[in-house]
Amino acid sequence: MIVARPGKGKLAAMVEVREARAEDWPAVESLLADLGRPDVRGTPEEERARDLFLGYLERTDTIALVAEDEGGVIGFCDVEFRPRLNFTTQQAWIPDLIVAEDARGRGAGAALLQRAEQLARERDCWSITLESANWRTRAHAFYEREGWLDSAHAFVKLLAEGLDWPPSPR
Repeated sequence: MIVARPGKGKLAAMVEVREARAEDWPAVESLLADLGRPDVRGTPEEERARDLFLGYLERTDTIALVAEDEGGVIGFCDVEFRPRLNFTTQQAWIPDLIVAEDARGRGAGAALLQRAEQLARERDCWSITLESANWRTRAHAFYEREGWLDSAHAFVKLLAEGLDWPPSPR
């Protein structure tokens, strides 16, 4: 468990990071939609997405974390541990990190990153990495404040027809 420090100028509230549970799915589903992932809420894909989440929670090469503020889930981060050729230890990768818009600036994102890094160190990972959309300049500034380096470009080629992704800048 990681307990975050309150942000500057914000109302003080404790933020706790814990492993995600099955009952967190509705909150996680909404946060992922806010991040720009396909919004499956109320669609035929919703049940399958929930099943994927539940399976993700059972995997040994992943961990899903949530940040809670006063009893409600306000943030989500998942971490995958993957081998990379010519490295003798794994690399940690964060596919998703999101904090609810109205909860930003209170330490939840920093606490999620801190816990993810702690888990990566416990697994003796040689690095931890994430990607962030080019237009998310506020997020980029946050990552740099947290000691992360802008070290690469990511390229995407969609293989699924009709998928409207990545999302356009807001």
